[in-house]
Amino acid sequence: MTDATRPLLERYRPLLARGDEPFPITLGEGGTPLVHARRLGAAIGVVQLHLKFEGTNPTGSFKDRGMVLAVNRAVSSGARAVVCASTGNTSASAAAYAAAAGLPCHVILPAGKVARGKLAQALAAGARLVMVDGNFDAALTAVRRLGDEGVAVVVNSINPDRLEGQQTAAWEIVDALDRAPDALALPVGNAGNITAYWRGFRRYADAGRLRGSALPRMLGFQAEGAAPIVRGEPVDSPETIATAIRIGNPASWEGATAARDESGGLIESVTDDEILEAQRMIVQLEGVFCEPASAAGVAGVRRLASEGRIGPDETVVCVLTGHGLKDPDAVQGEEGTLTPIAADSGSIRAAMEL
Repeated sequence: MTDATRPLLERYRPLLARGDEPFPITLGEGGTPLVHARRLGAAIGVVQLHLKFEGTNPTGSFKDRGMVLAVNRAVSSGARAVVCASTGNTSASAAAYAAAAGLPCHVILPAGKVARGKLAQALAAGARLVMVDGNFDAALTAVRRLGDEGVAVVVNSINPDRLEGQQTAAWEIVDALDRAPDALALPVGNAGNITAYWRGFRRYADAGRLRGSALPRMLGFQAEGAAPIVRGEPVDSPETIATAIRIGNPASWEGATAARDESGGLIESVTDDEILEAQRMIVQLEGVFCEPASAAGVAGVRRLASEGRIGPDETVVCVLTGHGLKDPDAVQGEEGTLTPIAADSGSIRAAMEL
């Protein structure tokens, strides 16, 4: 078995494992592509732009990297069940890995505010759903209590195993580039991912696996209507089309600001219009379909490049955190305006303007 085909946790066992602990559960997570986005980079003025497309993970998002470690350790600890609060991606991932482990999975949902494609995954995998009258932050508060009471193992990113596993994406980027990028951009919702990436880069440097001493600037982007870190205070009623980052009080707030400050980076906000335009550009210029939240990093880099805050020759990686099919309702298309025409080649060619 080559290194590329080994399970993710085995590939990075020296950096993750506690002694000889077993990692029997895997769905083939990790090993996601790092796409050199030449056309998109030319359009926004960053020649060395790369897209880390986490949508190719088993359940379609980056959550699988941390979930595989969290669920393996939940099993090893004798857990009877797992529980999470979720607006979508976490529930899909938790349900899938719990199913593989033979554990019940309980998902606490905020009323509404959940993308249909993500909820369908959790339901299909047999998750038991509870909807609360409140937003994500209210759901997470309830889940914390359930964890404290020993009802089930919490697999949100407040579980340190989640962030440990998510470091692997930073390691894959370094392995692919043979160096760290100059900057890494990603969306910020509950803020666990920016925290994990920064820890991952630092961990690789400490282990002597990072060529040179340069670490990337961490560039985090929140949606304008859900930007508590940018505002410096929680947002009681966060609103954005990017459902995955519609969070008003991030659990990993402190880790995110540490990543920003220690790396010399930034955390700013982008509008929903900027997010949707970036999503459109990514798929139409590179053929990579990501969910709206994923496009926040590209939207932010586009703005920074236009303002001269990112140099044209810098190596920049944008993390696309989830697949576009996670939230298909966010895509605006022309299918609802089409009128049937005759099924002959002449009519079709006329419609095609060829």
